[in-house]
Amino acid sequence: MHENMGAGEIAGLIAAIAFAVLAGFLIYPLIRLGKLFDQLADTVKETGDHALPALDEGVTTVQQVNKSLADVNEISSAASSTANNIGALTNLYGSFLGKPIIKLASTFYALRTTARSFMNKGQQPAQDAKTATATKGE
Repeated sequence: MHENMGAGEIAGLIAAIAFAVLAGFLIYPLIRLGKLFDQLADTVKETGDHALPALDEGVTTVQQVNKSLADVNEISSAASSTANNIGALTNLYGSFLGKPIIKLASTFYALRTTARSFMNKGQQPAQDAKTATATKGE
């Protein structure tokens, strides 16, 4: 160092020391900020690595739900078709068997009624005779 340092040189030396101290204070937060960015980058990478399989699982789940819904739709349409077929068979049996059975039942009823009335007519004179003798005795 020179023995005769001027005021400008002393001011420059003080400014250089102040700049070095200021740079020293700023380096520590910058290093910490760099570590924070590194951690943030790792977190984003890990999140991306975990998010893609989760999204794939979500897509697979949605596809399986859609397939299940399609199966339910097929079952519902089959049940509806079966109900319509049963209704048509019921109508067919009703028209095919119902009318003849009703006619047959009405024929048997008419025969029974006729037979009863015929049998009652044959018994009425006997009852009339009993009634007549009972009324004469009174």
